[in-house]
Parts: sequence; C-alpha cells; structure tokens
Amino acid sequence: MKVILINKKHGGSRSIELGRWSRALLSLCCLGLPLGMVAAGYLAGQDSEARSMRGAALDTLQDELEEQSSELEELQAQAELKLQALTLNLAELQARMTRLDALGEHLTAMAGLEEGEFDFSQPPAVGGPLAGEFNIDYSALDIGSELGRFEAQLSDREKQLDILESLLNHRNLDEQTSLSGLPVEKGWISSHFGQRNDPFTGQPAMHKGIDVAGKEGSNIVAVAGGVVTYAGSRSGYGQMVEISHGDGFITRYAHNKQIMVEPGDVVRKSQPIALMGSSGRSTGAHVHYEVYKHGRPVDPSSYVRRTRR
Repeated sequence: MKVILINKKHGGSRSIELGRWSRALLSLCCLGLPLGMVAAGYLAGQDSEARSMRGAALDTLQDELEEQSSELEELQAQAELKLQALTLNLAELQARMTRLDALGEHLTAMAGLEEGEFDFSQPPAVGGPLAGEFNIDYSALDIGSELGRFEAQLSDREKQLDILESLLNHRNLDEQTSLSGLPVEKGWISSHFGQRNDPFTGQPAMHKGIDVAGKEGSNIVAVAGGVVTYAGSRSGYGQMVEISHGDGFITRYAHNKQIMVEPGDVVRKSQPIALMGSSGRSTGAHVHYEVYKHGRPVDPSSYVRRTRR
C-alpha cells in the first residue's frame, strides 16, 4: 500500500510505501479510536443510568422503611392501649371474683352449710365423658390466658351461687311450709286434742284441736306459710282464719277478736293474722287451733313440739 503526502506550501509530494503490518496497524487505529470512543460513551451512559437507578431504588427503600417505621410505631401504640385495657379488665375480674367469694362465704355461713353440705371454696362437682381432644399450650400463656382463667373462675363462682341460691330457696320453702310451734307469740295450752267434757254441756265430746290461752288482743300468728282460704265468722268458731299450706295441710285459728288478713292473702310463717279474743263458742280469751291433713283433723301437738325456725 502506497501513501502519497502532498505539501501545499512548497507544491511538492512524497510517497510512503506501507507494508502489511503497517496497513493493519493503521486500520486498527482508524477503526479502533471511534469504536473505543463509542464504547467508552456507552459504558459511561450505562454507569450513569445504573447510578441513577440505584439512587431511585435507595430512595424508594428509604420511603418504605420510613412508612414501615411509622406503621410499627402506630401498632405499638395500639398494642399498649390494648394491654392497658386488658390489664384494667383483669383487675375488674379479680375484684368481681373477690366480691363473689366474700358473698358466697357469707351466704354459706348464714345458711349454716359449713359442715360439708356445701363448700363454696371448692369448684362445683361436675363430670362426664371426654368429648374430644383437650390440649393446652402452656408455653403460650399471656394476659389473654389470665383473663380466660379468671372468667372461668367467675363462671364457677356464679354456678356455685346458683346452687347455693337453690339450696336456700328449698330450705326456706321447707321452713315456710313446715308446720311448727304454737300459733301465738305468748300463751299456754289450756285444752288438748281428743275426747273431753264440753265446757258448756259437761258431756263428753270430741275436741278437734287445742286451745291456747293468752292475753286478749295479743297476736295470733301463722304456724307456716300459705294462702288464706277463709277469713270471717263461722258458727261455733266465731271469727276464724283458715290457711292452706299445700301437701294437704290446712290450719284453723278460731275465736279471734279481730282478723288481720283476707281470703287470697299469702302469709309467711310467724306473720300475725289475727288478735286473740273470745268470739263464738268460747269461755275466755284464747285461740282454738286445728290442723287438717287431707281433710281429717289431726292432733296439732306433734307439730307444736317442732322447733320454730
């Protein structure tokens, strides 16, 4: 390859003969420089774009971190509020259980059930076959578990109070409907049940009740709870009150000075129902007291001997 160099100033020329390796070197220089510049520019652009992308990614990551930090703080604040609420709830449950325990112990003592008939300090006896799997993860106990435990204890106490209430109601019902004691607050038996000489005729006659003498105008009381079925004047009885106690028992209180109840009234044991007098077939202030069981008169003495509760 021949290269001709021309000198414009002097008008002359000069030729140079290039060999194969010189031509290759020259071609490499002519082509490599532009390609190198293009490659360098491309690489510089790529690096700039990469830096730009990394900067945008870092900015996005920073924004996400700040947002997550804000959400975490909000969740932490909510958790603290829930923890405070659970703590207050737990304290209220503890106070409720303390009050229930005190009430149960007090009622048990009042009912006289401390001898083993009912033990409020122990959970109620229950049972039955196991319905399914029963697993407890003791490693996961937390304040929620404590609340659940107290709620279960409260449920037990409420069941115990229900049982205690039922026992008391049955006991009170038995006490109210059980005939016992004399039908007066103060007095003494002046005539017993059975055959005796009639005070007006002197002839033997059946006396279907007992006579309890006392001070005129003193209270006559119901010997058991029941419903007043009669209140008024009746031949031979004078002013009389009749009370039905259920289970076939009826009591009568005769010769009253004044009646203090009306038919249909519900009376309780020991409630005053009349004032002692001498109305009807009577020789002095007393109450004629009769007990009927399934329509037949029975001796009231066996019920009088019972201790009034």
